[in-house]
Amino acid sequence: MKISYNWLKQFIQTDQTPQELSLILTNIGLEVESLDTVQAVAGGLEGLTIGQVLTCVQHPNADRLRVTTVDVGAEAPLQIVCGAPNVAAGQKVVVATVGTTVYPNEGEPFKINKSKIRGEASEGMICAEDEIGLGVSHDGIMVLPEDTQIGQTAKSYFKLEDDYLFEIGLTPNRADAASHLGVARDLAAYFKSKIEMPDIAAFKTDNESLKIEVEVKDAVACPRYSSVSISGVTVKTSPDWLQDKLKVIGIRPINNIVDITNYVLHDLGVPLHAFDADQITGGKVIVQKCAEGTPFVTLDGVERKLSAEDLMICNAEKPMCIAGVFGGKDSGVSENTRNIFLESAYFNSVSVRKTAKRHGLKTDASFRFERGTDPEMTVVALKRAALLIQELAGGTIAAEVSDIYPEKIAPFQVEVSYNNINKLIGAQIPDAEIKSIITALDIKVLAETENGLDLEVPRYRVDVTRECDITEEVLRIYGYNNIEIPSKINASLSYSTKPNKEQTQHVIADMLTANGFLEIWCNSLTKGAYAKNPDEAVQILNPLSSDLNVMRQGLLMPALESVAYNQNRKTADIKFYEFGKTYHLINEKYVERPRLLILLSGAYQPEQWNQKGGSVSFYHLKAAVDAVINRLGIGTYQTEELQDENFAYGLKYFRGDKTMVSFGAATAADKKQADVDKDVFYADFDWALLLDLVRKNKIVNKEVSKYPAVRRDLSMLVDTAVTFDALKTIAFKTEKKLIKNIQVFDVYVGDKLPEGKKSYALNFTLQDEDQTLTDKQIDAVMQKIIINLAQSANAEIRK
Repeated sequence: MKISYNWLKQFIQTDQTPQELSLILTNIGLEVESLDTVQAVAGGLEGLTIGQVLTCVQHPNADRLRVTTVDVGAEAPLQIVCGAPNVAAGQKVVVATVGTTVYPNEGEPFKINKSKIRGEASEGMICAEDEIGLGVSHDGIMVLPEDTQIGQTAKSYFKLEDDYLFEIGLTPNRADAASHLGVARDLAAYFKSKIEMPDIAAFKTDNESLKIEVEVKDAVACPRYSSVSISGVTVKTSPDWLQDKLKVIGIRPINNIVDITNYVLHDLGVPLHAFDADQITGGKVIVQKCAEGTPFVTLDGVERKLSAEDLMICNAEKPMCIAGVFGGKDSGVSENTRNIFLESAYFNSVSVRKTAKRHGLKTDASFRFERGTDPEMTVVALKRAALLIQELAGGTIAAEVSDIYPEKIAPFQVEVSYNNINKLIGAQIPDAEIKSIITALDIKVLAETENGLDLEVPRYRVDVTRECDITEEVLRIYGYNNIEIPSKINASLSYSTKPNKEQTQHVIADMLTANGFLEIWCNSLTKGAYAKNPDEAVQILNPLSSDLNVMRQGLLMPALESVAYNQNRKTADIKFYEFGKTYHLINEKYVERPRLLILLSGAYQPEQWNQKGGSVSFYHLKAAVDAVINRLGIGTYQTEELQDENFAYGLKYFRGDKTMVSFGAATAADKKQADVDKDVFYADFDWALLLDLVRKNKIVNKEVSKYPAVRRDLSMLVDTAVTFDALKTIAFKTEKKLIKNIQVFDVYVGDKLPEGKKSYALNFTLQDEDQTLTDKQIDAVMQKIIINLAQSANAEIRK
């Protein structure tokens, strides 16, 4: 939101500098993101002086040039060579002295230097209006009135005043501050001063020559509709002061009528629309909804198909304007317009927002109507604009103001307690101070008791409807910085179920981060095309865009968009993780599921002089998955090859009938949809299930055994179909107590072995917790293992 410092001072008198106001606005909740100096004329006429031409003679070496002497109030006159045909002795002129930078309307700025022109010295330049940005004429130099004082600066003579532009980061709830009046109200509350409203007392009806009937058929979408007719106007260029006001805040001037509506919009925060009254067929304006598919050409020349839910401003035959959003091509003001129908209305915010989103239109009017305007300001804004039109475009008020307002919109009623306000703020603010802040905010006190206040909040404060909202208003005006940090902090102990969800998540996040992964947070809103099961998609009723129209069903696709974003910016090596929720509509119930996603792509580690980077693989991902499972202490689980359309290939870890994690390679279709052309491996954890399994695990502590462990190796021939897991199972069944670990340290398959055979070398670790094992005990255990391996796996021990 752009706010002009000079414009703001029309509403509130203050000696605060722009820099001081910037800090105050930020402290009271209207964060100033930038403060820029704005010059009405480029260069601000710096260095330009008013002078008088003393002499003017023909240049001896050029027919088109004159040699002049000019008094600029210095000790001696300046000699200036001038080529203007109208230069003459005795004239008061604008002079750019040596060292001045001149900013012409066209071309680059240039600096005035002392020079010789055709052999004659020249110590400045006598200026034409287009050479210094004060006009467009280049017929000759500017000639000022005879009584103009020489030696004064051009800036002071032309009363040129620099302005300052506040760029305010307006939050969506503060629609009331989307104008200079709205910002001034907050400053007035801070300074405990009054607002100076524009004077509309001069408004009066001149005659009834242009009366246009108004009918509102949808009072829900349009609770209030005010209008007035003005005849005999002249559409032309706006005066400089109005153009300058609009230019400062980035609005391009068009003509006096349109500029006035834009001015009142940014002045009072009330959107207006001016119709060419002669284009209103049948002399009647109807506020209604049209049939589905009705064609309508808007001001930008685009034909749009209307929805049956779009509120339209129509004449007796056809629509003229999309209410609160955009005008029509044929009914707007043009240079031929002579009669004006001026509209000032209060439209339902939801209706306007849906219409604007439906047609992909964003305008200054829709911005304000969507967030909520002030229904009590429609007539004030209408009269303000009508008086300006009379002043700048002529004409007469040709009808009484029409104001259709069948049901008055009541202000918000709020009860507040002094104790609750202080409790929420965390400081003891005197009751009188609270009351003074509330009244300074234009909130009316209906009744007062020892404990609190009954309040009536004006309708333009659409965000203040509860006691906590009043508390926030009091706090921001009182000052966040005025709330001291208490020296004593009170806390209570509470019991929480194990495991602590947040703490467990932090443990895994810290582990992944320590291993080079980066945490990402993706938007829960995503494209409907990403939904794997459209029947379970959670649709957004009023989406911000077609790319954000459903809640995500999985974490992969938004993460792939992040991969594409990074890879397109030459960051191809990706190690991401995200904790997030997925959303489904199952049996008409909304289901949220917490998930953990781990994703790898590109090189696993940066390439260095002494080692190659190497691309990530499925096994790098498996190592990360195993690290998560082991860190959580899940314990035993089953493994199975993955058969899932969401993966090109992979594995899943499960316990019982519940899958803890599925992991593998992303499919080509998913990568193509997200515009990713590199291999991507990802793991999808059921985080809720993992937390449940952690909760069920019992932690058992035991001392480290003081008796030594013993290692024995066995080398054997087995059938090629026999797996290490099968041999391990047989050994543990043989001896559960003493065997602590079994590892395979060699596998051999080759020509030197019988056909259909392979060689395994296993390492057995044995240990007794109560005593030192003897060779006799160890040999007995190993002999049993050899016998059982031979019987169950047809293993032949190699000696």
